[in-house]
Amino acid sequence: MNETDVLTAFIEEGYQISPEAVDLICSYCSPGELVAYILEHIDLSVLVIDVEHIDLEGFNSSLHVNEETFKLSEELSTEPDNTFDDSHNTYDSSSYQASSMPAAFKSNYCNVDSPISILSDITDNSTCVGEYMEFVQFFRNRYTRLSDIIRGRITVRPIESLKKGKGTNFRGSREAGEVSIIGMISDMKSTTNGHKILEVEDPTGSFSVLIRSADKDLFEQASHFVLDEVVGLTGSLTNDGKLMIAQKITLPDLPAVNSKKTGSFGKAVLTSDIHIGSNTFLEEPWDRFLDFLNGDTDNEALLAISKEIRYLLVAGDLVDGVGIYPGQENELSIMDVYDQYKKAGEYFHMIPKHIKIIISPGNHDAVRQAEPQPKLPECVREYFPDNVTFVGNPSIVDLDGVKVMLYHGRSIDDLVAAVPGVSYGEPTKAMVEMMKFRHLSPIYGSRVSIAPEKKDYFVIGNVPDILHCGHVHTIGVEWYKNVLLINSGTWQDQTEFQKRVNVVPTPAQVPVVDLETLKTTILKFNE
Repeated sequence: MNETDVLTAFIEEGYQISPEAVDLICSYCSPGELVAYILEHIDLSVLVIDVEHIDLEGFNSSLHVNEETFKLSEELSTEPDNTFDDSHNTYDSSSYQASSMPAAFKSNYCNVDSPISILSDITDNSTCVGEYMEFVQFFRNRYTRLSDIIRGRITVRPIESLKKGKGTNFRGSREAGEVSIIGMISDMKSTTNGHKILEVEDPTGSFSVLIRSADKDLFEQASHFVLDEVVGLTGSLTNDGKLMIAQKITLPDLPAVNSKKTGSFGKAVLTSDIHIGSNTFLEEPWDRFLDFLNGDTDNEALLAISKEIRYLLVAGDLVDGVGIYPGQENELSIMDVYDQYKKAGEYFHMIPKHIKIIISPGNHDAVRQAEPQPKLPECVREYFPDNVTFVGNPSIVDLDGVKVMLYHGRSIDDLVAAVPGVSYGEPTKAMVEMMKFRHLSPIYGSRVSIAPEKKDYFVIGNVPDILHCGHVHTIGVEWYKNVLLINSGTWQDQTEFQKRVNVVPTPAQVPVVDLETLKTTILKFNE
C-alpha cells in the first residue's frame, strides 16, 4: 500500500490526513491493516488525522498474534531413534537418518534457496583476557555508540564544563536557560523527601541530577532506569552549580518511524530452551513438533503452515548441560553433556533439509558463561546436519531480507529484579526496556557475567525487524515501534527450582512468523 493508496482510503471515508501521518502508516509492515484499524477507532470529531491520532500501541496489541491449538497425539506416528554413539569426539553421520516426509507432503520451498547472512557475531572475534583497561574500553564503546544516538536529538555539553563553571548564564531557573548532558548512570538514590538523585558520568567527569517526585512523568520514567544505562538529561543547575534539576529525559530508544523491511516470503519458526537431557524435557510434544515440520499431520491448517516453513531459529539452551546449578545431576535423564548434544543431533537430523536452522547458545550450553558467547564448539557442531548454521549469543542474522536479533535473554533476570512492572510472566516487558535502552544487557555486575570485548555486542545499533529471546521459559509476543518482540518459551516442564521461585513455564508453544507481514501464529503442541 503506497502513499496514494493511503490518501485515497481516508478521502473516501471523508477524512483529511497529514503528510507525517501518511509517512508513519506507510512505514509499517502492514499499512493496509493499520489504515483499517485507524478508520475503525478514530474519534468522529477528528477531521484531519495527524500522527497523534494514530494509536500504534492499540494497533500492535490487537493484531499480529494468533493462537492455534492442534491436538496431534492421534495423528502423528514418527518416533525418534533413541540410539547414539557413546564416544565424545567421533561422529558418523550415517548413523542418523532424517525422518521421511509423508508421500503427500511437498513443501512450497523444497527447491527455493533460503539464504542466511550473519551480520553480527562475537565468534572468532573475541580478544579479551579480563584486564582493567579492557573494561574501560568496553564501557567507552558503549557510551560512545549510545551517546551518538542521543546526540542526534539534543544539544549537549560535556560534564567537565559544568564543574568548571563555564557558561554560568544557564544556572538557576528555567528562564535562565537549560543545559543538557549525556551520561552513564553510576548510582541511584532516593532522598528522604521521595525524590531521586542520579549520579551520571561521561568521559570528562560525573555529575548529580535530581528527579523531583512532583514531576510525575519524569519520575515514572526514571523509576525504570537501571545502572550503567546511558541517558540524556536536560535541566537547570542550582545556584551553586553542583546539582542539575531535571526537566526532560532523552533515551536512546527506537525512532518513532523505523525503515520498512525488505519484502520476503515463507515462514520462520522461533523456539528456545529445549533442554534435551533434562528429566523434565517434554519428549512427546517435541516429537509432535518434529512431525509437524515434516508435514506428518491430517490437520489441514497445520499442514498448510508446515509447507511454508523456510527457517527454524533456536535462541539458546539446546541441552540442559551438566553442573549448571547445585543438584542438577538429580534432574538429568542424560548424564553426559556430549551425549545430550548427540541426542540433539539425532532430533535435528529428523528435520527436513530444506529448512535452514540457526542455533545460538544459552547459559546451559557448552560455551563460556561470560557473554557475549561464541557459537558451540566444533566437537559439538559435528553432531548436527549441514542445514544448521551456528552463531554466537547475541547475534544478528538476515533471513532473506528480514533482520533477526537473537539473544538468549539472561539479562531478563536482572531487569525483573530492577525495573517495576517487569515480570517472568510477561517477558516482552523486559524486551521493551531493552529497546528503550538500545541495549540487551545494560547492568554490569549482577547475574549476567560480561566479557569486556573491544566492542559492546549488546548495543542495539541497527534496529532489527525481530528480537528473539528465551531463557525465562514463558512465551510472549509484542510489537514495539515496528519491531516484533518474541520470547519463545520452552520444551521443559516446570523444574524444582521454578517451583521454589513460583515461575510457571508455558512449554511446547511455538511462535511461527510470516516473513512477509511479520504476523505471528502460536502453535501449541502440549494439548
